[in-house]
Amino acid sequence: MLDLSYVTEHLDQVQEKLRSRGEGQPLDGFKRLADQRRATIREMEDLRYRRNQASEEIGRRKKSGEDAGELMGDMKAIADRIKILEVSVKQVEESLRSTLAGLPNLPHETVPVGTDESSNREVRRVGEPTRLNFPARDHVELGSNLGILDMERASKLAGARFALYMGLGARLERALINFMLDVHTKEHGYQEVLPPVLVNSTTLFGTGQLPKFEGDLFKVTGTDYYLIPTAEVPVTNLYRDEILEGSRLPINLTAYTLCFRSEAGSYGKDVRGLIRQHQFNKVELVKFTRPEDSYQELEKLTLDAEDILKRLELPYRVAVLCTGDMGFSAAKTYDIEVWLPSQNRYREISSCSNCEDFQARRAHIRYRPGPGAKARLVHTLNGSGLAVGRTWIALLENGQQEDGSVVIPSALRPYLDGLERLTPGP
Repeated sequence: MLDLSYVTEHLDQVQEKLRSRGEGQPLDGFKRLADQRRATIREMEDLRYRRNQASEEIGRRKKSGEDAGELMGDMKAIADRIKILEVSVKQVEESLRSTLAGLPNLPHETVPVGTDESSNREVRRVGEPTRLNFPARDHVELGSNLGILDMERASKLAGARFALYMGLGARLERALINFMLDVHTKEHGYQEVLPPVLVNSTTLFGTGQLPKFEGDLFKVTGTDYYLIPTAEVPVTNLYRDEILEGSRLPINLTAYTLCFRSEAGSYGKDVRGLIRQHQFNKVELVKFTRPEDSYQELEKLTLDAEDILKRLELPYRVAVLCTGDMGFSAAKTYDIEVWLPSQNRYREISSCSNCEDFQARRAHIRYRPGPGAKARLVHTLNGSGLAVGRTWIALLENGQQEDGSVVIPSALRPYLDGLERLTPGP
């Protein structure tokens, strides 16, 4: 959430940055409420000063035996007025905070301005796109022919946008999860956590999914429980309402979880296969940092996610998202996109974001820079390290051979008992 004082003092600048994110006129009426709050607080301060002055005068008169009845009547009227003003300020501040709760983060100065993905700026490419000397099969055809992916039975069990992995398909998914976690914990310095996949509304408010994006979530009817859309939600909230010691920062955490998304508003998009599912596996990376270190840590987090693709020998590119294409809580985001031969294009496999203090303010996550120092808001960062299903897709499509088999990258073979390729069954 944006800082109320900052927005009030920099209204035009904030309005312009929000417009660059496609928010139209999000602060219409905000200035009126902010001016009302300021005027009410000023009146309260004046009345409190008068009350203090009157209190001193009443004390003096009583001490000298003079009549203080009139002044005492004035003091009661002042006290009554202050109570009314206090209620008014609270109501105005609730309205202001309600407005702020629905506003996205402000983009960092290095973020390109644009309305959609066409304005994203490519940062680098790693590896050459896979070029096949035969017609590329997509992952659904490959998986079906190999007997490792069954979309029809998944649909029978749950409906559209669910998957059923069979045999080596399931083992491949599990191998990828273990491989990613091992690299991040043993080599990149992250601590593994296994959080709940059901969380309450306060947790989802902390990371910015609520109140604005409730339609994207699955809720358990009759409860305050929601299925998580990403491990970012519970992991970022681990330290909600806590003050961390500055010496602990940065804190680097990784988590594997199931993720659940309703995909509201995405009807007709990527309906075939595993690209856009209601339920999927993901390994997440989360960082808590000092503000002055957060952009350096964003670069590290992005490289950590990229390292998985490098080890799996998958071609990819990195792009910085423009203002109109970033997620709600992000101040800056890098998208990592892996090459898919069947689509002859790069597709997102990870988004790595610095949310600055936006989530920390919503979740009240602070740190103490040193002994006796005033607590400050941390900066939170997150990124996929990686989306497992999309990595599964990329492995099949980039490793496919003309005979329908799929070569397994050498880095993953130890997780599959040395298996070098997937081959169609009899």
